[in-house]
Amino acid sequence: MELTITERAKSVIRDFVNRSDGELRAVRITSHPGGAAGTRFELSLVAESDRDENEVQLDMGDFSVLVSREGADRLEGATVDYVERVNESGFEIRPARKAPAFSGPPKGELADKVKEVLETQVNPAVASHGGHIALVDVQGTEIYIEMGGGCQGCALSRMTLKQGVERMVRQAVPEISAVYDVTDHTSGESPFY
Repeated sequence: MELTITERAKSVIRDFVNRSDGELRAVRITSHPGGAAGTRFELSLVAESDRDENEVQLDMGDFSVLVSREGADRLEGATVDYVERVNESGFEIRPARKAPAFSGPPKGELADKVKEVLETQVNPAVASHGGHIALVDVQGTEIYIEMGGGCQGCALSRMTLKQGVERMVRQAVPEISAVYDVTDHTSGESPFY
């Protein structure tokens, strides 16, 4: 299994290990699939002896990483980082970007309703920041959107999705069960800060 841990995240983990007097030398990463934001990950510091027989152990030198065999697929190629933003700080796991298998431009009544909300409510709001949001797929009652322009790579894109886009779309189209952002935020050229 391939997992990247940034130097900043390693430094914070080493600090936690040192504070435990070396007793807790493993980071357990637990994944919980589903939800509007996709897979949710939790990190906890544990003793290496707490390893479950169903867990894969990765040696990172100063510490180990423990991941359940089922969760290993979700973490394959992911990056663990420690981020400090204006209103939050903590570990962030960025799953590997896999090319979504979309079947072409979204069609149908649900797609038309969502496109209408994006064009009339959402895009005029994000245009002031040089951004735009497009519907890329509809699967059942779940929609997949992509952020572009100033929204791509923006530090506030997650908040824009949860408090703006998702709220507006769900109000106008209540049959929507989930909104997923499939944007590659690591390649944004001119995000608005």
